[in-house]
Amino acid sequence: MLIPPKSQDISFEEFLKVLPTDYHEMAYEFKAFTRSRKIKSPAQLLQVVMIYCGLDNVLRETAGVFTLQEEPITDTAVHKRLKACEPWLKALLMNLLPTGKSVPTSLRILVVDGSSLQGPGTKGTDYRLHLALNLVSMSLHEIQVTGANQGESLSRYNFAKGDVVMTDRGYNHPATLLDLNAQEVDVLLRLLPTAMPLYFRQVGQLACEPLPELRLNIADYLRKATSDLVSIPIWLHSKGRSCSGMVHAQRLPPEVAEAARRRCRQDGSRKGRTPAQDTLYLAGWLMVFTTVSEEIMAASTVIELYRTRWQVELVFKRLKSLLDLDLLRPPKDSLLGKVWITGKLLYATVIERHVYKRFGHDWNQFDQIRMTTPWRLLKVVHSLINSWIIETHRWCLANQSDCFKVLMERPRRRALQVLPAEVASLLKLSNKLNQCSNII
Repeated sequence: MLIPPKSQDISFEEFLKVLPTDYHEMAYEFKAFTRSRKIKSPAQLLQVVMIYCGLDNVLRETAGVFTLQEEPITDTAVHKRLKACEPWLKALLMNLLPTGKSVPTSLRILVVDGSSLQGPGTKGTDYRLHLALNLVSMSLHEIQVTGANQGESLSRYNFAKGDVVMTDRGYNHPATLLDLNAQEVDVLLRLLPTAMPLYFRQVGQLACEPLPELRLNIADYLRKATSDLVSIPIWLHSKGRSCSGMVHAQRLPPEVAEAARRRCRQDGSRKGRTPAQDTLYLAGWLMVFTTVSEEIMAASTVIELYRTRWQVELVFKRLKSLLDLDLLRPPKDSLLGKVWITGKLLYATVIERHVYKRFGHDWNQFDQIRMTTPWRLLKVVHSLINSWIIETHRWCLANQSDCFKVLMERPRRRALQVLPAEVASLLKLSNKLNQCSNII
């Protein structure tokens, strides 16, 4: 019979087991760790990073936990060590992801999307998180963090020949799509007609300079349609380059179409514009552009596949709801901003790796019947990994007074609130009277 491990045997070493074996050397290579002081090894430094980024402790709390685990350290010293860690953390994160490690030997479907991150007290976007999800294995494929001024583009990702990339309407960039087509990477995305110069394509027609009279007005075309599912062979054209593709459009149910048009009017009202009639009409259709041949994937399959794009939104929801990625603490452009985000993403990736290490992969494969969602398993492993990071069994009781000093309030103009002096005197007098009555 297996004997359960004792709590004191579980340590941060368990966290490190899914990291690259040379994580120690990488810390020196990226100058995150140069010499031993209070923090004596790259492993200890990474544990401090996880206390700050993973457990979301502020600098002073991070210093307090380290003081209990090892020896007294100040929040200023922790800050100095953390601010040099971003290149190292980024290298560790990239090493854990499959991007560029191997060429896919079978069809690989990648779902791409981005999300905004806001710092404390800000109303706009401070950073953008760009993510690619492998839809079959349901695992993270690629992650990038950029400033708010860098928008969504498929050109920032590393795709391989044969990949099928699926994404939303924010990626309707003809030049980028043509670049991917030249690399033999197929796309499948929600069509935004105003952003895509599409032209009619006759069956068997070779690419040529498109004629203006063949420009596709998709609203007029769909108004004439009698079927609820319409397929249109097209050319995508931009700056002298062309590639063939298909537009598959499915009519939405009346109640769904009306809700979409209502949102369209509301969005226009907020921006001070009145939506065009074509825009309102097209809101009643789901339109998907793809370079995947109709011989390979039928129109109904393309539409059905596109609806699975929602899985990447669930990944963002898990990162933000379960792992608190949306609780960005450092302000914009601070030294610790990208350290916190990159450390949090490394923390999330390690949790994912430990989930698969303990429970296998079959339960979440998207090409078969799924037995559960990642949510509950992530919560269980999340709690386990937090216990490895915090390591309460190693806390030294002798360091409690030093920990208290680390956590004390800094001198400030306004002292912490206390009872009025008269009330405090009254309480002391009351206590004395009680003591006297007890003696009697």
